Amino acid sequence: MCGITGWVSFHQDARTQAPVIEAMTATMARRGPDADGVWLGAHAALGHRRLSVIDLTGGAQPMTDPSGVVLSYSGEVYNHHQLRAELRRLGHGFRTRSDTEVVLRAYQEWGEGVVDRLEGMYAFAIWDERSEQLLLVRDRLGVKPLFWARIDGGLAFGSEPKALFAHPELEPRVDADGLREAYSLLFNTGPTVWAGVREVEPGGLLTLGRDGITEHLYWQLQARPHTDDQDTTVERVRSLVNRAARAQLEADVPLCSLLSGGLDSTVITALIADELRHSEGPQARLRSYAVDYSDQAERFTGDVLRTGHDAPFAAEAGEFIGTEHSTVVLDPYALLDVEHRRAVVVARDSPIGVGDMDTSLYLLFGRIREHSTVALSGEAADEVFGGYPWFHNPKALTAQAFPWLLVTGDNAAMPLHPDLAATLRIGEFRADTYRDALAAVPHLDGEDPVEHRQREMQHLSLTRWLRQLLDRKDRLSMAQGLEVRVPYCDHRLVEYAFNAPWSMKSYDGREKSLLRAVGTGIAPESVLWRPKNHYPATHHADYNRGLQQLARQALDAPQVRDIADESVIKTSLDTPADQLQWGHRLRLERVVDLALWLDHHRPSLSL
Repeated sequence: MCGITGWVSFHQDARTQAPVIEAMTATMARRGPDADGVWLGAHAALGHRRLSVIDLTGGAQPMTDPSGVVLSYSGEVYNHHQLRAELRRLGHGFRTRSDTEVVLRAYQEWGEGVVDRLEGMYAFAIWDERSEQLLLVRDRLGVKPLFWARIDGGLAFGSEPKALFAHPELEPRVDADGLREAYSLLFNTGPTVWAGVREVEPGGLLTLGRDGITEHLYWQLQARPHTDDQDTTVERVRSLVNRAARAQLEADVPLCSLLSGGLDSTVITALIADELRHSEGPQARLRSYAVDYSDQAERFTGDVLRTGHDAPFAAEAGEFIGTEHSTVVLDPYALLDVEHRRAVVVARDSPIGVGDMDTSLYLLFGRIREHSTVALSGEAADEVFGGYPWFHNPKALTAQAFPWLLVTGDNAAMPLHPDLAATLRIGEFRADTYRDALAAVPHLDGEDPVEHRQREMQHLSLTRWLRQLLDRKDRLSMAQGLEVRVPYCDHRLVEYAFNAPWSMKSYDGREKSLLRAVGTGIAPESVLWRPKNHYPATHHADYNRGLQQLARQALDAPQVRDIADESVIKTSLDTPADQLQWGHRLRLERVVDLALWLDHHRPSLSL
């Protein structure tokens, strides 16, 4: 896992601008703490920061070939051994064991068709001096980020927007469209909060040549008839989950799992722990980690997203599976530490986060990084198998709106200044975007109303809600130099589950029936039948009290008051700390993050 950056300009000689690519590359240092490199050509400059995971001594980047192909690559290609064997049969030689070189040789063999051969999570840039063409590629589900912006005579790109802003032609600027993207909570892919900065879309390919820029999708969800019966479907899902988990175990560095005590992470942990014992011997033990708060056992308060205290279930699952399990316990004062919060906002390049849950995840990853470099996660199972409340909530199912806005309590978590709200017209933006999102959902002829609506809900979840969760996990893990892998994002599993009928996804009367069948026998019964539980939040009154104080300080900044509605936020400031509800508290979290974001990036605001 790494950070990539660079630019191409047909109006400049990049060889004279080494300090620029070096500055851009330096912004990616936390993503790649082990090594760095740059490459300069007549019209292109590529930079790379490396987190060494496979072939620690080989795989240096940017990787070049005498033919004139240069690659800067981030991620993991899990089928690189199979591709290497195929490419050898086609006459290609290899200098390293790295998957990076496999991507380079695969491009030499298949050109842009390389995208159809890769299985994994990745974002990469290839500059082909022979054709004077830049190729930017992002994995199918968008696990790894990739941003770009136009410059004179070409474009600049990077794993994070901060890399772009190290280029002299680009600066952090935010307009009304950017704030609309941020505060609508619709998670569009393409436009960003930053004016002029776009994402390469998941499953997307961008090319730049002298004729200009072209973009297209090489992968997207499609509706196909599902012909397997229920028993066959269960076995097929079991095979796909098993294959994805075991394929993602390869690493030349210590590896662990994120074990929350929920069904998703327990199944993944059980499968990789079994594979580890198979490959390294019966005494091999996988490390697993959970997060908890010092007040959680005494103060836990349930809500629509959290049904119970995680830590006891995680410990039980770890004992059942046989992992070396650890619980990282955080106190409210660590979560309130301004430097921790600033690090999170800097990592995310965004004013939109989830407060203590972001800070705790960042701190958890830091503790894990003391022992491991790679962690496997259960992220995406709820989107793939229908686990969220909105798949089962009648109000969400019948409403003509993005379902999470009705369920999470996050909808009004950042009240905007009335003047700004009138400019942004977020209600209209949401309605228009929702219509466009539904129009993009593929359907089969003759779908009954239940199947039709559930396909919409799953498509919205996979193409929008999941993207912000993957971005959060990537940014906060890479800020600690930790690679997080997500087996449930295997595109074959996603495609198959997307087309399995809702009656099979809920055949046992509960959410995630197919995954529960996979977990039978390898997870404790208590975990198998435990209701869906969201990432935990602290309930400590001292945290609420400290957050209120941070929010008061944040509102001292005129730019914050220009964006946030101080009169609405004041009710959350005046509420007794032990009575502050989740949605109202999130208002304060967003105000604090906004102030930190403005202070760090100092963007010009064009509203």
